[in-house]
Amino acid sequence: MRQTLSWFLFLAVLAVSMALGASTILADSYAMFVVPPWRAEVSLNFLLVLLAVAFVLTYIVVRTIYNIRHLPKSVAEFNRRRAVIRSADILQNAYRLVAEGRYGHALKVLESNFPGHSQAPMMALLGWRAAHALRDIDRIELWRNRSLMSGEDFKSACLITEAELALADRDYAHALASLQQQTATGRLQIVTLRLQLRAAQGLGHWAEVARLTRQLEKYRGMTAEQARPIRTRALLENLNDLQGDSQALKGFWEKLDADERCFPALASSMATGLIKSGQHDEAQRVIEQALELNWDSKLIELYAECRGADATGRLARAEKWLRLHPQDDVLLLVLGRLCVEQQLWGKAKSFLEASLSIRETRNANSELARLHEQLGELVLAARRYRAAALLS
Repeated sequence: MRQTLSWFLFLAVLAVSMALGASTILADSYAMFVVPPWRAEVSLNFLLVLLAVAFVLTYIVVRTIYNIRHLPKSVAEFNRRRAVIRSADILQNAYRLVAEGRYGHALKVLESNFPGHSQAPMMALLGWRAAHALRDIDRIELWRNRSLMSGEDFKSACLITEAELALADRDYAHALASLQQQTATGRLQIVTLRLQLRAAQGLGHWAEVARLTRQLEKYRGMTAEQARPIRTRALLENLNDLQGDSQALKGFWEKLDADERCFPALASSMATGLIKSGQHDEAQRVIEQALELNWDSKLIELYAECRGADATGRLARAEKWLRLHPQDDVLLLVLGRLCVEQQLWGKAKSFLEASLSIRETRNANSELARLHEQLGELVLAARRYRAAALLS
């Protein structure tokens, strides 16, 4: 602001100085024009004013002639700019109608302005989505064909749109085929990976789901919190498919990351498969490794079913866990079962009663009833059986 004011003051002083100088120096000056036999004298001030006026008039004439000669080009440029603005307004209006859910109105706007529109490819994609939202088969096919004729620049946009709409229709195979064409272009896009993940989930390709989840997490297309349940579900489905084949189970388990092997759900499924195939020691190792990092009451319940040779070691480890989780009723139930296996009747009874004191469960009542029955305490056994029946 100060700089601007300084310039104004400088120009004012300069103008006043020039005016005073002209009035002093040029007041008595004149110019003479001689063309024999004529002679003309004019004051120098008048001559300067005349030259200035002549310059301005010459500039106006030349500029007018230039504009007249370039008038067709200027009109064409004006019409082009106006058409671009109008096209943008039409496209913006159509997009607003689609966003508002007024798909019929959007299609009317698009259909009335589509021929010759400068944004025809974008309008075709928008019309395709609007027609799909209305489930209008004929219009879907019309706008889809218009989109596919948009050229190579819009090929990726068409493939992704087709995949998204196919996923909305739960046509996972069609969506996956479109995405495979998009992947063949060599472009790694987060949106493509996300759509491939949805298609793989729909088709039950769980190995692919696990791979895509890792990729999305790596490229920050998904947070660790978002990826973990999806990856766990995928790996769990793979483990369930391999149940009954112990060698395949072991091979799959060894390929998992160390943190994945500690997921309680995965460890539970793996241990269940190993127990069914009679590999109790392997199941015990899987459970112990998982529980060291992620405590889970459902997983500890499987620990009592590992009928391996190291029964004493299992009991000692379970008692160690009890010091860390003294209020876990499932752990107390497991300790009771392990003591029964070792024929430690007194300790078994105390552990089972402690479990029931924390939470009444059918399993604990049934286990204690069997123990009373084994010890000949039939009245107490009947009471516990009754309690178990009521809880069931």
